[in-house]
Amino acid sequence: MQRRILVLTSTYPRYAGDATVPPFVHELTRRLTAWFEMHVLAPHAPGSAVEEQLDGVHMHRFRYLPERMETLAYGGGMLPGLRRYPWRAAGLLPLLTAEYLAGSRLLRQEDYALIHAHWAVPHGFIGARLKGARALLCTSHGSDLFALDAPWARPFKRHALAHADAVTVVSGALGAKAVNLLPGLVPRILPMGIDTRHFTPPVAGASRDGLLYVGRLVQDKGVQTLLHALAALQARGLHPHLKIIGTGPAETDLRSLVQALELTPQVEFLGALPNDTLPEFYRRAAALVFPSLLGSKGQQEGMGLVPLEALACGCPVIASRLPAVSEVVRDGETGLLFTPGDAVALAGCIERMSAEPEMARSTAATGRQQVIEAYDWQDVAERYRALYEGLISARRS
Repeated sequence: MQRRILVLTSTYPRYAGDATVPPFVHELTRRLTAWFEMHVLAPHAPGSAVEEQLDGVHMHRFRYLPERMETLAYGGGMLPGLRRYPWRAAGLLPLLTAEYLAGSRLLRQEDYALIHAHWAVPHGFIGARLKGARALLCTSHGSDLFALDAPWARPFKRHALAHADAVTVVSGALGAKAVNLLPGLVPRILPMGIDTRHFTPPVAGASRDGLLYVGRLVQDKGVQTLLHALAALQARGLHPHLKIIGTGPAETDLRSLVQALELTPQVEFLGALPNDTLPEFYRRAAALVFPSLLGSKGQQEGMGLVPLEALACGCPVIASRLPAVSEVVRDGETGLLFTPGDAVALAGCIERMSAEPEMARSTAATGRQQVIEAYDWQDVAERYRALYEGLISARRS
């Protein structure tokens, strides 16, 4: 009989084919069904099922408010949503209470060998309160340690990290942040992965044209920097086309900026698209631009899966020089880097990528090899399987 694992998260598809939610937690969880009986506890959302099976994963979605008011999770992420709609904070206590009660009920009903909490807060903290004699694995993806850094939040994060049997982080930069928060902690760097059998290069000789952005449309992702870079290129007589894939609370403002900068003929908003449709866009783009910012309160990328997807498809990458992103995109080797928020520098990178096609091809090819060697989902899932097994054995012995 497979051992049961309980996953705590607020980032998970609300239904099959949900294109608006980053898929990485689900991608890891569904692969682990080869070895474990995987259960996920996540917030309910309007229209989603309370109980269902999704790709072999047992879904449990807890109710925390009247259905029409269950808007705290999803929709571009919990933290960006709270910054844009502060009134949503009134739902935090009901959500956390409901998650704890729902988790307690599941743990009473079934024998779970391990709790895997994605994000130290709130889920790592809740997992620490629920674990009992079970093993607890806490995984940080970035926003929990980088963005949520108010003094009141730190004791909750320390509690989660201190009570976990193991802590994984998706980048070295995030590991350093965790150690700074809890000296003596030894986090394991274990990134999320890429399906290198699905994200593949185009056929030899295929043409590439235009720029591509993939991600949530929120202030911290820096799309506004990319638009200002296009305006700078326009002044030089260059007019690269840009496809924007994604949705989020900043979309209205970004559309207004496109009009104000007179970029409407060049910029195309495609909305949220299913993850399995993205390879074709990566294969056709001349470059993927990943312009994330360093926020005023320290918020930044914890890893950067989108550049890895692009590189897996042989797509050249231009990215902002953030610590975790620089672990994936090395300037001049697997892509080009620019100072976050510097539209002029970004415009220069775009121009250089276009003017030096051999450099663009070389960095993309090197990047794809890096993805295959270090970020393939099959290897990542196997490493998590081994970690689960070790934690369960240690706890039971």
